[in-house]
Amino acid sequence: MTSTDIPDGFEPLFRKSPLTEPWEPLYSRKTDKAVIIGLRLAKPHTNGRGLIHGGLIAALADNAMGYSCAQATGWTTSFVTVSLTVDFVGSAEIGQWCSIESDVIRTGKTICFAQCLAKADDTVIARASGTFRVVPKKG
Repeated sequence: MTSTDIPDGFEPLFRKSPLTEPWEPLYSRKTDKAVIIGLRLAKPHTNGRGLIHGGLIAALADNAMGYSCAQATGWTTSFVTVSLTVDFVGSAEIGQWCSIESDVIRTGKTICFAQCLAKADDTVIARASGTFRVVPKKG
């Protein structure tokens, strides 16, 4: 795989936000149980030392877990983050493929719990967990 290849099954991310716009292109792949977010790491994703910024990982972990909770509930509700915890266990560099792979632990009427792993070329660089409050969609 070259530094520009996108792994099979990934398509442009289906939802855009002003926060993630500078990080484009972002990709996603839906499985039966989760929404995986992926991107080819580039200079706009780095900190002052040239490594991937932890804030990028935290934001994308938050998104992937929130989307996965929404998918687990049939996209019938929205979610807002109540708690987000990230443990950084490695680093990543420009050119690597970064994927945020989440797992919904439990959904309820008011709360959803999820966790995820951030990987750079299949090596775990962070793990995160999140608690999300169910917000009924309007109209």
